[in-house]
Amino acid sequence: MPRLTASKTQILDEAGYAYSFDRQIYINRKTKKAFSVEFVQDHSEDQIRKYIREHTDGPEWRFYFNSPPSEAVKHDLECVLG
Repeated sequence: MPRLTASKTQILDEAGYAYSFDRQIYINRKTKKAFSVEFVQDHSEDQIRKYIREHTDGPEWRFYFNSPPSEAVKHDLECVLG
């Protein structure tokens, strides 16, 4: 697992995110959000908190990646994540 600061990991843990080793993303099925490890590494703690608090509407997943995932990747992730 790539190195992340303990405080960023704690922020995600406290917000209900689980790490997926297979996909190298942090996911929260309740809020339908997924953060890539690279995105978390490249953003500040305050930015991560802001994205966690961001209100999302509807049934679609919200992906926080440095480069937007392709439609095929999004579809694959949505199927796996539920």
